[in-house]
Formats: sequence, structure tokens, C-alpha cells
Amino acid sequence: MEKRKLGLSNLQVSKLGLGCMSLGTDEQKATKIIEAALDEGVNYFDTADLYEYGVNEKLVGKTLSSIRDQVVIATKVGNRWGEDKDGWEWDPSKTYIKKAVKDSLHRLNTDYIDLYQLHGGTIDDPIEETIEAFEELRSEGLIKYYGISSIRPNVIRKFVEDSSLVSVMMQYSLLDRRPEETLKLLNKNNISVVTRGSVAKGLLSDKMLEIMDTGKLLEEDYLEYNGADIKDLLQSIRSKLLVGSRTINEIALQFNLSNNAVASVVTGASSVEQIQDNARAVNASPLTDDEITFLKMITKATTYNQHQ
Repeated sequence: MEKRKLGLSNLQVSKLGLGCMSLGTDEQKATKIIEAALDEGVNYFDTADLYEYGVNEKLVGKTLSSIRDQVVIATKVGNRWGEDKDGWEWDPSKTYIKKAVKDSLHRLNTDYIDLYQLHGGTIDDPIEETIEAFEELRSEGLIKYYGISSIRPNVIRKFVEDSSLVSVMMQYSLLDRRPEETLKLLNKNNISVVTRGSVAKGLLSDKMLEIMDTGKLLEEDYLEYNGADIKDLLQSIRSKLLVGSRTINEIALQFNLSNNAVASVVTGASSVEQIQDNARAVNASPLTDDEITFLKMITKATTYNQHQ
């Protein structure tokens, strides 16, 4: 599988990353999915301390421990579980980040984290303090690089201006093209994007086409799209682009990868078959310029609220 450089780092990440949040807590099942990803050439694994109260990090760390130097492990920080674990609070403070990284390292069974990401954030956060924490962790050798997971343009711009982040994880898909206003800025500054939500909660999938063919109405809305809009969009894609062997899943992932700022599409997988299908999709032929033009013509290029 093709690998792409992550920003100005020396990390080479597979253009398909495994989003580990959907692995669950069954160790045997999770191990099979991770191993299937490795078999497909995936080397980029994304987790977070928030997922399953840290159990997700433990599963990822245990499965990858024997090949640690061959993979890129990304995790996240900033959401702090309460003592009763019945909820969490946002804490981007330097004190918490420097404590939390040690807990993540222990759960991941590793001496370093390849990519440490702030798991959210607002413009009202003590961003300078957060950046200072990440920079100190780099100098201490506990993390190699850092990034943020955010969809907020103001927060992203602040980190671009004041930090040495190498990546931004953000939701991006044919049904959510809002990030495009930020992608040019990131590309200009040699900061890579890793995308999540590429299939828009399964709406951009061949399974959704099958449901549509039964005559069942799509009742789920997605951002500015209602069920009828999504049905029309899928029908347009099928009539124009599915005349060959392409699938909706393939088109959705290839659309993200066609943007120069995007290094990898991070997708979840709850089965071995799903990771194999995603691998087939990213290994397929890239979209042509005409296909990209058509997709942009039939979708909405909306923007974020300017105050976000």
C-alpha cells in the first residue's frame, strides 16, 4: 500500500489508516482486525486515551508490540474521565497532558508515541500552554511529533501560526466539504490532513444503495442534506460513475485522497471484511479530474461558522 509523508515529519503513513475506536473490547476480535490491516499494508493506527477508558490503547499496544518499529501509532489527549467514569471534562492544560502521556505510554506498552494529538479544542483554551507541553514532550523523547484533531478553523489557524504540528485530523467527506476552506492553508504550510468520517456514517456506502433500491425512504439527515437529497446524490453518482467496477465506498475514499493536503483516510472497521474492503477502495485507481469535477458539482461546498 502506498505511504505518504506526514507533514514535515519523517513519518510515512499508509494512505489507509485504521481508526481503532470501533474495535470494541473483545481482544481476539480486535487482534484479528488489526492483523488483517497489517496484512493489507496498513501501518498507521489511530487510538485515544478516551476510547473504552483506555482499554483501546491496551489492545492496540499489545497487538503491535512485536512490530513496534514498523508501525505509526497515533493517540489523543485532552478529554479527562471523571473518577466515576460516567463522563469526561475537557482539560488541555500542560499539567494534565504531561501526566496523561505517561498513562498512554504505559497502556500502549511503548517508550514513545509517534503522533500525539490534542483531542478537540476551542479558541478559548490556553493554547500556548498546550503547545509548550507538546514541545517539551518532544524534547524529552516521549513523543516524536504532535498534531490536533479539530474541525475548528480558528483553532487550526492558531496552531498553524504558533506551533510545529505536523497534522490535523478532521471530518471530511462528499457530504461534508466544509474543511476545504482550511485544506489550502494546511497544504501551503506543509501540514498534512488525516480524515475521518469519509463515508458519512455509512451513508456513502454500497449498503445504502441496496437500502435505497428496496424503495425504503432515507429518513436520516446529514448536515445540510435530508434523506431525499442523499438519495438523489447516490443515484447521480451511480448513473455517472458506477458504470464500471467502482463502488460508492471507493469513490468516497478516493475523493478524500484526491486532495493534495490529505495524507491518509482513517476509517474504522468492526470486521476483517470491512478492513479488506477499505483497502481495496484506497488501492483502486485514483479519481480522474472529470470525476472530481462532477462530484464537486453535485455536492455542497459549505463553510464553517466564521466564529468556530
